[in-house]
Amino acid sequence: MSILPGDTSTVFNVSNAEDAPQPPKVLTTPLEIASNLRALEKSHDPLTITFADRAQRFQTFLVDVDHKNSTMALDEMIPRDGEKYLQAGEPFRVEGFHDGIRIAWECHSMMTVVDSADNGRSYRGDMPREVLYHQRRNAFRAALKLTALVDVELAGDKLKNSLRGKLLDISATGCKLRFDGDHSEALQLGQIYERYTAHLPTPYTRLTTAVELRHLHYEESLGITFAGVRFHNISAATLRNVENFVFQLQREARRFDKDDF
Repeated sequence: MSILPGDTSTVFNVSNAEDAPQPPKVLTTPLEIASNLRALEKSHDPLTITFADRAQRFQTFLVDVDHKNSTMALDEMIPRDGEKYLQAGEPFRVEGFHDGIRIAWECHSMMTVVDSADNGRSYRGDMPREVLYHQRRNAFRAALKLTALVDVELAGDKLKNSLRGKLLDISATGCKLRFDGDHSEALQLGQIYERYTAHLPTPYTRLTTAVELRHLHYEESLGITFAGVRFHNISAATLRNVENFVFQLQREARRFDKDDF
């Protein structure tokens, strides 16, 4: 099928490109490593710690990245049982995800337990010398600032009541949504919802398209349902609007990173 320039009636289904795996990279320069660790810290992305020869998994967060001194600090582990392995000097692996990118490293050096009245319990040690960086999507996924989340509405023939929520991040192929409450029973993985609307800020026009539900998770501790959707049969005009919005978010993120360093 030929596509004419400026033809806004042409319909695209970009779903096949979204999950095409990219080869993993090993980051070795201190600036690259610090930049990616800083991204995990600022987004408060959860990290999983696993110790060699132990099946139990522990959760933590990066709470400080000191590029100048090549050190970092991890938040208190949940459950706290893992702290005894850390204090015994057992090597461990850390893994997290940021905007669909897997970021992982191994820690073989000792970390110091710091107990502060102001900041609570944490573990400080050297930044890793190597970080595995694995981007699993072709499309750049841009996160929105918490102070500028976009209102969204999800509706369709298979959904009894429309859902109103917030847009958390977006790429040219899909986006991540947040809804208050438990909607894990109402929503169905693989289902096409014909009417998805995102009220993008000016000068971008309102985004309206069909979406396919690809990921669904209800976080009981927060009382929030997270949903990952993929655009379905998105029109050329709407796709251009999305790409322009993503590009603007990407520019803002890069400018923010430059200010940090």
